[in-house]
Amino acid sequence: MEIKDQKRSSLLADVGLLMFLVLFSATAILMSLSGQILLNTIYLFGTVALLMLTYFFGIMPSLIANILFIAMQAVIMIYQYVSKGSDIHWQIAFWMLIPILLCLTLYCMTYNQLKLQSANKELRTAMVEQGAFDEQTHLRTTVAYMEDAAVYAETNKRFDLPVTTAIIKIGYFNDIRRMMSENQLQSLLQMTTDAIKDKTRVNDIIYLVNNDDPTWAILLFSNADGAKIATNRVRKGFDERLKKNSELSTMAISLVVGIASWDAEKMKTPYDLMNAAIRETQYDV
Repeated sequence: MEIKDQKRSSLLADVGLLMFLVLFSATAILMSLSGQILLNTIYLFGTVALLMLTYFFGIMPSLIANILFIAMQAVIMIYQYVSKGSDIHWQIAFWMLIPILLCLTLYCMTYNQLKLQSANKELRTAMVEQGAFDEQTHLRTTVAYMEDAAVYAETNKRFDLPVTTAIIKIGYFNDIRRMMSENQLQSLLQMTTDAIKDKTRVNDIIYLVNNDDPTWAILLFSNADGAKIATNRVRKGFDERLKKNSELSTMAISLVVGIASWDAEKMKTPYDLMNAAIRETQYDV
């Protein structure tokens, strides 16, 4: 779905929601003015059933059910007039129109919301297929890191802004992995990701560059000292979360960090920057 179509669907979904609320408010007012408590209650439940039918089965079954609902109301009015000799209660005739309008606005809202959800799903699938997005952690991957790091390096060249990457790994992961269940592993990965997201700045970009030996990378417009401050915050946040995690708190888990700054004279590609930071993790004990 193109951006223009997405905006249109979003607008129609909002309009549908607003019209739905307006119609329900109007229904409440008309019910209070009509004074027919029994019939109003019956028709209200009938309308709710029609809305559920619209939501789960679509507009065509809903339209057919609405026609039957209108016919039922007409039969009730005729029966009261012919058999009981009572006057036709025109003040509740709004029930012939309101339900179908509510169903149409509900369909407009849900149909366009489903289109947006489908477009988002397609976008996420495309990103996963292209290797630029990790579906589990919702982080960028190595593919995106290489592209972004190249942009950072060019910015460093043009504007002389310091560019640094921080690599974060789980210490002795292979040994710890053998003692963990699959649920504990997933909990550890998510907890680490959340700690990194929580303790970094908005303009610091986070990546998951290795799934097998979980390795996170952060790109920063900062020098090594600034990156060290940022990673210390991450470590502190991770330790706090670890203590509160009942599944993992009994394990001796810690993070190891490696930091490297872009050096145009020694480094030629983004791989050089990332590998330099990975090597630094070996000295962090």
